[in-house]
Amino acid sequence: MVRTLQLLMVWTILGIAIIAPTGLARAGEPVVYGVMFYSPTCGHCHKVMEEDLPPLLDHYGSKFVLFTVDVSSLEGNTLFRQAIERYQVQPERRGVPMVIVGDTVLVGSFEIPQQLPGIIAAGLAAGGIAWPDIPGLQESISQFGVIDEGEQGFWETFNQDRTANILAVTVLAGMFLSVIWIGYTFVKSSPVASVSWPDWIIPVLSVIGLSVAAYLSYIEITQTEAICGPVGNCNAVQSSPYARLFGLIPIGVLGLIGYLAILGTWLFRSLGPQERRRSADILTWGLALAGTLFSIYLTFLEPFVIGATCIWCITSAVILTMLLWASSAPALSSLRIKANRRKSFPTISRKKV
Repeated sequence: MVRTLQLLMVWTILGIAIIAPTGLARAGEPVVYGVMFYSPTCGHCHKVMEEDLPPLLDHYGSKFVLFTVDVSSLEGNTLFRQAIERYQVQPERRGVPMVIVGDTVLVGSFEIPQQLPGIIAAGLAAGGIAWPDIPGLQESISQFGVIDEGEQGFWETFNQDRTANILAVTVLAGMFLSVIWIGYTFVKSSPVASVSWPDWIIPVLSVIGLSVAAYLSYIEITQTEAICGPVGNCNAVQSSPYARLFGLIPIGVLGLIGYLAILGTWLFRSLGPQERRRSADILTWGLALAGTLFSIYLTFLEPFVIGATCIWCITSAVILTMLLWASSAPALSSLRIKANRRKSFPTISRKKV
């Protein structure tokens, strides 16, 4: 897989190196130029790049030049959005893999291999097809499409989407301070943390969190475009490598599991055996704490590493922090009761005579 991707990138760079000085592969020879948008975490993209494109690149050689764009990068995602706007791509077709040749937009692992060979043949017969008219494309081509996020400055990354990223930092600060304060009150066993929350708030928040996680799971698994609203760039986040744990498990699916676990422990606490309910309180709190800590990590990545913020992810982070607060009082109370019981029933040591 890696070798095939490397070969494809070599073809891309060689093609661009050939045409860069003059705009043509060879003087007088017709050339078809195209752009492909892909994501490293997209299975359909790998299928197209590993199985369908190499034979075409081998067959046509310098007559077919394909410029590949990774939409998980900041500049790549910007170019992707500009292409969508320029060609008025319908919402249901705004996904990867996407190949644009001339004025034709092909989407998906079925449409691309079915139609691209005919488009290339017809384009060459007609004297070639120029680069797609995408704003910013020529600037990216001049850099061979090499986008290294590590070369960007801290503030350059943050300023990619300043308004949304400021929101993310605000939420991040609130989450961090919440964990510090709740941790302090637990260590001190202080009643300050025992703010009274209604008993129904945990299941309600869990159900809302489940809805958000289910939507994110759908977006990450199907690689469709998310509805982001006026603030943020959800699709840049969801198409980034950080949208999957270890490159395999969608973060949305982890959220589904986490919210189901919290809801399950709350139900056990409400309906289970009386002697086990205090343990369920502590477990609910532990799950909420783990989810909040993981959300702190993910929320940090959005403004400072990815350079974009997903409003759905921020919503989930806020929900988990609220669950942490709501579960803290019952958990602290249960810990105190367990500690008092241990003091009331000291261990009796026996000596053998």
